[in-house]
Amino acid sequence: MRRRTRKLVIDLALFGTALFLILYVNRPRSRIIYAWTKIRYKTTSNALPAANGICPGLSKSSKPALVVSRVAADGSPKWLTVSSLKNKYHLCVYTADASADAGSDHLQVPANRGHEAMAYLTFIIDNYAHLPTAGAVFGHGSRYAWHNDHVDYDNTVLLSTLNVSAALAPWGYHNLRCDWGAGTCTPSEAPPQGSLETSMRALLEPWNSRALSDAALPDALAALFGDESGPSRLERGAAVRAQCCAQFVVAKENIWRWEKEEYIALRQWLLDGSDGSDPSNRRNINAAPSDDRVAGRILSDVWHILFLQLRLPANQASAGVDLERLNDLACPHAESCYCRLYGLCDLEGCKRGSCHGQYYLPQNFELPGDWALTHP
Repeated sequence: MRRRTRKLVIDLALFGTALFLILYVNRPRSRIIYAWTKIRYKTTSNALPAANGICPGLSKSSKPALVVSRVAADGSPKWLTVSSLKNKYHLCVYTADASADAGSDHLQVPANRGHEAMAYLTFIIDNYAHLPTAGAVFGHGSRYAWHNDHVDYDNTVLLSTLNVSAALAPWGYHNLRCDWGAGTCTPSEAPPQGSLETSMRALLEPWNSRALSDAALPDALAALFGDESGPSRLERGAAVRAQCCAQFVVAKENIWRWEKEEYIALRQWLLDGSDGSDPSNRRNINAAPSDDRVAGRILSDVWHILFLQLRLPANQASAGVDLERLNDLACPHAESCYCRLYGLCDLEGCKRGSCHGQYYLPQNFELPGDWALTHP
């Protein structure tokens, strides 16, 4: 064999070996039950936030709660006071960047951290004993947003037409989106969070919060749920499939599946990672990433892990979460989803993750600056 031919054979063998190793490391594994059954994060903080997030009148309300996380930049919250919403829901509106009111224990958050997650968790923690029997809807503070699953991106219409009881009937939890755009439901558009592809993308695109949060998710799951009881860190070839964008409805019983102390631990995971936290807390290497975009987006992939009722056999349910089953429920068929949530049945042009004419993902994930003015 000539030297050149021998070198070519060796190079091909090395390339084939490297390719095999990459494919092997990132291969899909057999069905895995993850130990995501208890939040085990331990804070290093010496003090916990006071209970200043009480929603007035909630304990006497028979309506589902509408828990809204907003900031001043979302604009006026008057859209929430229209009769179609006010008559349907008990409003609990948190303004995350409002100045603290030392004389009040109502609707305040301990920090503007984790995007909507801080308000959501504060509501659950401070109103844990008085959650509505009718359930709770969690949403954002802007009426118009690119991710609202409506042809005009109008949250007023979505929340007004949402059939809360039907949404909760199958699994006690439902994301408010039916279209799969921008989420991780489509494998061809969202590689596994722990894959080499995701890690490399996060390294090469440090400005990309989606890539960074996807790459950080496996370690975050291990930090939140991990111990010796079973696997908690997402495997290389495994993926958490979920709808975008942290707006959902959940039953009281599904929230109560977790102890109040676990929600406190989850909130502390966020607070301990904050740049403005006690410097001693930064020694906790398991705390949330300091980048607020990344920390908030990680939790947007965790809500359904907490709240979806998988209805597994008793011997499996106690062992952990079946990721394959979780992914199936987190990404329902768009046609059945629109019918169940919004009464839009028998739609035409439906594929598994979309129905023609119901939602279009806007360019660059943003609406035109004058959208609210042109859509009163």
